[in-house]
Amino acid sequence: MNIKILTPEYVVFEGEVNSVLLPGKNGEFHIMTNHAGIVSSLIGGNVKLFVDSIDQAYAKNFTPTQEGGNGSVFSYPIKSGVVEFNNNKGIILCE
Repeated sequence: MNIKILTPEYVVFEGEVNSVLLPGKNGEFHIMTNHAGIVSSLIGGNVKLFVDSIDQAYAKNFTPTQEGGNGSVFSYPIKSGVVEFNNNKGIILCE
């Protein structure tokens, strides 16, 4: 699935991921391939990308974590935001 993470200043990430874990108002939630369409607000916390690899152009924005089995997990801190996901494409607008 394709995810874009955007801030007012720059594109944090754009590319294919296996799944993404997001900090929602009612707790963290995980969006995986073929997830139902969703629009949700986000609170302060970490956006975690579960990927096989990350492009070097975006790697500087993320902190690798020790989570996950296969592949890698990269974390990006946010203050707040919103996510829209539909048809295996998602956009995360955050600050």
